[in-house]
Amino acid sequence: MKFTCIETFCGAGGLALGLKQSGFKILWAFDNDSMAIETFKHNISSNASVEDVNKISAKEILDRVGIKKGELTLLSGGPPCQGFSRQKKNGENGDKRNRLVVKYIRLVQGIEPMFFLMENVDTFKKKRGRTYLELLQKGLQDTYEINVFEINCANYGVPQTRKRTIIVGVRRDLNCNYVFPKETHSSSWVTVGEVLKGIEEPLGDGAEHPNYPNHTLPKVTDINIERISYVPQGSGRKCIPRRLQLSCHKKKTGWPDVYGRMSVNKPAPTITGGFDNFTRGRFAHPFKNRPITAREAALLQTFNNEFKFIGNKGDIRRQIGNAVPPLVGKLLGKSIISALKLERENK
Repeated sequence: MKFTCIETFCGAGGLALGLKQSGFKILWAFDNDSMAIETFKHNISSNASVEDVNKISAKEILDRVGIKKGELTLLSGGPPCQGFSRQKKNGENGDKRNRLVVKYIRLVQGIEPMFFLMENVDTFKKKRGRTYLELLQKGLQDTYEINVFEINCANYGVPQTRKRTIIVGVRRDLNCNYVFPKETHSSSWVTVGEVLKGIEEPLGDGAEHPNYPNHTLPKVTDINIERISYVPQGSGRKCIPRRLQLSCHKKKTGWPDVYGRMSVNKPAPTITGGFDNFTRGRFAHPFKNRPITAREAALLQTFNNEFKFIGNKGDIRRQIGNAVPPLVGKLLGKSIISALKLERENK
């Protein structure tokens, strides 16, 4: 029994890696980020290319992989979500990337896979993304049973309190009973300490570590090293002595997590593209006066030590921060395959 997948907006391949581990064959993947595609090819499959989703049709995608409308098992992907983020001003209407959700809907309509899987930020179901969620439901509800779930990835074994909206569409003609994965770690979250235990320190000169790809020391100014030295685990800028605080930090307003340090006995906060700079969030190492490295961030995203990201530091930050944790992708893939196997057994 073959389970096929085409991945849209694939990025570095976090979701695709998980789906592959669950038993899916990735027929093709595409993204407009050339460095992310290089990472995808290096680690997952050569069947990937740089494409502008606005310039490719469903028919072209089907022709490229040699299948007909309705034959694909799964169309997956997460249209860029930054526009729906709480940190983005005017997110609902002010970011053109939001409109890529409409393109995704059209691809589902044109390819008509048995299942579609879409991931986005947790606010996608709320005010900022509601318009696009309603468009998706209105455009696809005649053909698909649409299931919308809000999850905290920590409840599924990801060492990170990453909250996301997961949408699973099941084609109605399959008469398939889909069951979303049950939480595996709701009472026992995996912690930062468990994941980073035993990882050797990055080299002091900023060079690549011989045993860990992408494990280099982020550059930090001396004054920021002094600032973070005063911050205990789980806290942020409020613990910095007043003489070292920036003027904006002396106000009661603002993000309390900046200049923050992770707790060894808790999951990490959401890993974003700013993980190598603790001035942007709670990204300082639990014990060391430095931000986490790209390798440590990747581990907190559930990529293994063999997965190497390609590109400059900015490319790598973006790829890791935007990724779907592979562990979540694997669990979702298994749930879809289980539903299809059960449906075929019942025929």
